[in-house]
Amino acid sequence: MERDDLEIYLHQQIPLTRAMGVSVRAVTSGTVTLAAPLAPNLNPKGTGFGGSASTLCIVAAWSTLYARLTDAGLPSEIVIHTNTMEYLRPIQGEFVATGAISAESDWPGFLKTLESRKKARIEIEAGLRCGDEAVGAFRGRFVAFLREGRAD
Repeated sequence: MERDDLEIYLHQQIPLTRAMGVSVRAVTSGTVTLAAPLAPNLNPKGTGFGGSASTLCIVAAWSTLYARLTDAGLPSEIVIHTNTMEYLRPIQGEFVATGAISAESDWPGFLKTLESRKKARIEIEAGLRCGDEAVGAFRGRFVAFLREGRAD
């Protein structure tokens, strides 16, 4: 999946990403990195709003799964099931989240389950950074539902 294609998709399908100023920094075979500027995501203390930080991590994790399934030819509906977010430090500038499968060894089993049962769950993490500093950590469980009429 191309970086520009994902950014357009996110802004069209998840309007909050446009309001937050989210940009796609990178899409690799195993990760997606998103960034958001501080200005539209401020809290009353002049630092990053926790809801924006959490949202960026959720979208980075969701996008990681979306890109991998799209690249595998398995278009799916993806929803978040559960998550935790740890806030480590105040966000004082642009913040960046990178999503990745929590245990890469779970990927083959996830795909097998998705193809056989048309539904599967997997954990995805996202690290949140501001400059060179870790400012948050996210862990979420996502459910994918294989779409009917998929392209093989």
